Amino acid sequence: MFRPSSRRAVCVLSSLLACALLAFGNPAQAQGVFRVTAIPDESPTELARKAGPLVKYLEGKLGMKVEYTPVTDYAASVEALVNKKVDLAWFGGFTFVQANVRSGGKVIPLVQREEDEKFRSVFITSDPAVKALADLKGKDLSFGAQSSTSGHLMPRSFLLAAGIVPEKDFRRVAYSGAHDATIAAVASGKVQGGALNISVWDKFVADKKVDPAQVRVVYTTPPYYDYNWTVHAEMPAALREKLRQAFLALSRDSAEGKEILDLQRATRFVPTQADNYKGIEAAARSAGLL
Repeated sequence: MFRPSSRRAVCVLSSLLACALLAFGNPAQAQGVFRVTAIPDESPTELARKAGPLVKYLEGKLGMKVEYTPVTDYAASVEALVNKKVDLAWFGGFTFVQANVRSGGKVIPLVQREEDEKFRSVFITSDPAVKALADLKGKDLSFGAQSSTSGHLMPRSFLLAAGIVPEKDFRRVAYSGAHDATIAAVASGKVQGGALNISVWDKFVADKKVDPAQVRVVYTTPPYYDYNWTVHAEMPAALREKLRQAFLALSRDSAEGKEILDLQRATRFVPTQADNYKGIEAAARSAGLL
């Protein structure tokens, strides 16, 4: 029979073991830090600039330290969330699908921008001879990153639907790695056409970083679901809901909310669900990318 002191020792050891298992089960929060990452679809400096005010806001809402953790490529963002090295990831529709498949359905999309319910890609050119999508045949075209939804998967899907097979109908297919890099490649004449996210294109035009008289949109795709903020399914439900509500509470009525939403290029955030990305998954499988 255990003496009272022995029982207490067992209880203490059990509690310590449970805490250790909890920490190892969620390494991102093991040190009391909530880690956020994002697919590198723009330059590292731009991504860090966009993350700063959001990180500060989430710290206040969650009551814990929040850190932005950059990753080197799209695949690294998927692995970071699947392996619980980060708690929250900004994914494109395709990266979410990849993470969902990679994890066996153990990731949950929480919110998306209202704009992501009807997102679009654009094909741009600096070649005066290009008047329509078909005019890009025989020329050099750049996508963004290979795992980009708006910079590769969906533009490729719409090209295929138009009877244009990139590897057969273009002289050369390039991958710039990011939307801003695609604009630079077209503007410099390295390629005659490029496919990218309409949000980045509109921002470049608004900020006068590109002259639309020299580089112009030749085709805008039909709408599709795109970006979202995603967490691992093993995140405690209470924390998951607190996080969701923090995004939904962002409003342009406050200076803080307006700054964050402007940086995120969002009108507001709305709830989302995995089923919204079934079309992306079907496009990826059809294109042989999944």
